[in-house]
Amino acid sequence: MRIKSSHTVNSSILAMGNRLRDAMKETGNEYLLLNRGVNSVVNIDLKPIIEQIDFNSNSIQVYPGSNGKYELRKAINEEYFENKADINDIIITGGGISGLDIAVQNIEADEIILPKFFWGSYAQLLNLRQIKYSNYESYEILNNQASELNDKAVIICDPGNPKGDKYPDQKLIELIEKLDNSGATIIFDSPYRRLFYDRTDSFYQKLLALKNVIIVESFSKSLGLSGQRIGFLHTTNKNFNEEALLRITYATNGVNSFSQVLIAKLLSTPEGQKSIAEFKSKTLVDIKKNIEFLKHNNLLATELYEDTDPVGIFTIINKAPEELFNHRIGSVGLDYFVAKPFNGIEKLSRILVSYPHKKFVSFFESLK
Repeated sequence: MRIKSSHTVNSSILAMGNRLRDAMKETGNEYLLLNRGVNSVVNIDLKPIIEQIDFNSNSIQVYPGSNGKYELRKAINEEYFENKADINDIIITGGGISGLDIAVQNIEADEIILPKFFWGSYAQLLNLRQIKYSNYESYEILNNQASELNDKAVIICDPGNPKGDKYPDQKLIELIEKLDNSGATIIFDSPYRRLFYDRTDSFYQKLLALKNVIIVESFSKSLGLSGQRIGFLHTTNKNFNEEALLRITYATNGVNSFSQVLIAKLLSTPEGQKSIAEFKSKTLVDIKKNIEFLKHNNLLATELYEDTDPVGIFTIINKAPEELFNHRIGSVGLDYFVAKPFNGIEKLSRILVSYPHKKFVSFFESLK
């Protein structure tokens, strides 16, 4: 048979994961899976929520609807938008990457502009969909060029991946507003933000008045539930939402009912709120400790953090992936996260810092 080539390669993140699993199987030794973006300090406690779910009910066993269950969209509206969004503008997706895929297929843009340092899968996804892309060097340059971007789309990820850096919220809002006014489409993809904030955060509410903003969210990072493959899209553009629902209908006919019920109860019940708070608290403590350890031991690639500090679940360190692998530490070379490699990039790696602190330190001690 004849096959259409996607002209896309597999993710370096997944390739390293396969290599680590093979090494553990062959040697019987433990390796740190710091190549992936899975919060690994603790798992969120789901037992109090599971007890509340009737697995024999229609809410679990029947089609969930293309736009997602009402109770989940209602809970999202309360959690993220203080009930100020139109619930019909919230669409449940099969995780963040599914939302991104729908977004880039839906919009008409001459090209999509990615950050200088970006999640490598952005590029692979755009290659898969045969969409042209380029890169912006910094938010400051993007701000200066805003008036020239009316026919383009811009992806903003904050806190960033791979650097884990955070831009000040007020400046970020001002930038997004300027891009919106210019006619550019903004895809705000921030699956890490809500790990660091709770429902008192008003950032998403401030985006509601903007007509060209698409929010792509995921519960993989903020709740540690990457295995459930669930997230949501939000935009006030009705035409976008109509097309998005059609794409979901003919791709999957909705998103897994159990994961929707689970997330809805986590967001809307006292037991769920308690589990979320405990998960975030424990996770953030060890993230901060691990970043401080890297700084103290001169392992952080400080040249990449001149104007900011890493706060997210990833950081860049000044060790090559192969050296880290020899110390049983998984990582991904920074070259996967840029369009144009630069001198010395082969000695830099992205690692996950959302890992139990004591174990993290025990593996890195030999690198000091």
